[in-house]
Amino acid sequence: MKTSTDRILTTHVGSLARPEALLDTMKEKAHGRPYDSDLFARQVHDAVADIVRLQADCGIDVVTDGEMGKVSFFTYVLERLTGYSTSEGEPVLPPSWKVEIEQYPDYYALYLGKYKNAVSPLMMMECVDDVTYIGQDDVRSDIANLQDALAKVDVVEAFMPSASPSGFGANKHYKDELDYEMVVGEALREEYLAIVDAGFVLQVDDPWLIEILSDDGHSSEADRDRAARHHIEAINHSLREIPTDLIRLHTCYGLNHGPRTNDIAFRDVAPYMLLVNAGAYSFEVANPRHMHEWKIWKDISLPDDKVLIPGLLGHAQNYVEHPELIADMICQYASVVGKERVIAGADCGYSSRASYQPEVHPSVVVEKFKALAQGAAIASERLW
Repeated sequence: MKTSTDRILTTHVGSLARPEALLDTMKEKAHGRPYDSDLFARQVHDAVADIVRLQADCGIDVVTDGEMGKVSFFTYVLERLTGYSTSEGEPVLPPSWKVEIEQYPDYYALYLGKYKNAVSPLMMMECVDDVTYIGQDDVRSDIANLQDALAKVDVVEAFMPSASPSGFGANKHYKDELDYEMVVGEALREEYLAIVDAGFVLQVDDPWLIEILSDDGHSSEADRDRAARHHIEAINHSLREIPTDLIRLHTCYGLNHGPRTNDIAFRDVAPYMLLVNAGAYSFEVANPRHMHEWKIWKDISLPDDKVLIPGLLGHAQNYVEHPELIADMICQYASVVGKERVIAGADCGYSSRASYQPEVHPSVVVEKFKALAQGAAIASERLW
């Protein structure tokens, strides 16, 4: 994993808006209707080439495939794991969502309606049989598409996101949640190894850690601590023997673009996050509920071989952050942990679910990426 040795590097979290023609084909595929598989493969290949070129043109140093071929950052696993049954319907919302919805019912009645613009239907998922990995062809295709795209641009390096081991739906098969997550992690390990063996940095997407730690009004602090440690044990087991400098972890407060007044403080998350065997950690900062939390690193010791990727671009609003503000935020983190251990990133993905109407318009994302590169250049002048 490249780090900021002589200037501040830039990256983001992964998901980006898919082209409309690809969305049309993906929609048929996601609904189980007939579709042209060869056309889909060509559309994904071309979309990856275009999105990698766009990132490079915007000044992003560490790029990715935009998850062009995935219907979402985590439900894509339904195509790559056995053992799940699905049905259309309202999914079970995470505890933090429930608390917010109860507090702001009028806002969420409107907000949740936006999910109608997503390509895939909302699904109820249940684990009903043994979980195994069958996504070998899919991950090979992802890797080949990104390799082809990288041959045409000049960037520092590339990463590829993959879902963390978690309970993708209710466990109806394994004896307990730890056993369930361990098995899922063992299955996903095959994808992790394929990514790093291809020469990419592996990004493990894990919003579940913060969700586990969030107070749902029913569990005790001890319950949440135990569940979080079990979850981290499953992640680390799936990452065993993979060098940590090939791994970055992304955790966030989920896709909830609402008031977020019930978010757990990041000070209470960071010590758990650092228990994951990764070389870099990506997390929310531009979210104004968490922008002030750079100060926690004055008290929390970051191991010498670890890097922070603070999210300096918001994923829930269409304001374009000013480069001077981005530079100031970079310098705040550098003043605490050292400039070599800061990479400028984003809060979360910009189309975590493939959608015709992502919350941040793709044209605005371009300007955000350019602002990130400009802010990193300003900060580099100050720091070097």
